[in-house]
This record gives sequence, structure tokens and C-alpha cells, in this order.
Amino acid sequence: MIGKVAHYGADLILVSAFLAGVRRNTNLTLNTDSIQNDDIRYYTEKYLSVGESVFDYSSAYFGSSEWFHRK
Repeated sequence: MIGKVAHYGADLILVSAFLAGVRRNTNLTLNTDSIQNDDIRYYTEKYLSVGESVFDYSSAYFGSSEWFHRK
């Protein structure tokens, strides 16, 4: 049971990081203003900010790794 929760959590973080990458590269983002419920909008924005943090951390980590280089 804990394995499934961890798996779903990791999947959610990967989707959020993917959306952050799409936003950074194309400037397309979810329109959270169209969400009527304030609580759902708040948590959606928090969810997306987690993806931004993961994307930033990953970029910094890969940028300092010897396995990756910038073109």
C-alpha cells in the first residue's frame, strides 16, 4: 500500500515538473483563474509550484554534473 502511494506521489511530481518545463519553454500554462473554487485553485497553484521547484533543482543538478553539458 505504501509503495502505491509513493508511486502515485512520484508520478504527480513528474507531471508537475513536466508542466513547469512546458511553461518555461513555450510560456503555456494552466489557466488557474478559470477555477471557481478558491481552495482548489490554491492547491493547484501550490502543486504547480512544486513542479517549478523540482524543475529548478533538477536543472541546477544536471548543470553541475559531468554527464551533461550545454550546447
